[in-house]
Amino acid sequence: MPNSVLPGDKVAVIEEYAAGKNACDDGHVVRATVIGQSEIDKETRVVNVNSHKSTSIPEKGDIIIGTVEAVLGSMIAVMIKYVNSEPVKAQVECICPTKNVRKRNVALVKDLVKLKIVGQLNGAIHATIQEPELGVLFTKCRKCGMDVKPLRDIVKCIECGWTDDRKLSTDFLKSDFLKVRE
Repeated sequence: MPNSVLPGDKVAVIEEYAAGKNACDDGHVVRATVIGQSEIDKETRVVNVNSHKSTSIPEKGDIIIGTVEAVLGSMIAVMIKYVNSEPVKAQVECICPTKNVRKRNVALVKDLVKLKIVGQLNGAIHATIQEPELGVLFTKCRKCGMDVKPLRDIVKCIECGWTDDRKLSTDFLKSDFLKVRE
């Protein structure tokens, strides 16, 4: 039987049910991420929350474009600006591990990056940057702030000549990295 829920409401215990659509696992319980009706599927042991409005919370497999807000030792935090080429208004961040990428600087703060969502765990959205089409879409020289151009697998400043190592997307510096909505 469906129940009305608000974002953050407890809808199930993780020992009994997994988080489905519009629900997340915070490590102890499954919580709603949207306003809607919770539905428990006892056969598949999954809890879904049906919403009348679309959300800006990305799902597993979605491609996001966002701005790097923090560079930590082995991960980056990215503010999500687009989900599957659709702009989002919500201020939602995701984290992306970078320890397996063989680059000195995978991305720097304020770089525009393209990532793929791999799931949600403990209330955080997790993404990957491993695939060739994923990576930095736009960046500036970190020394003088001017434009850069790709030079094989690095970027070089057109003003001061500074070179820097980044995980570049195959769409790097292309103006059509967003698919035009139809």
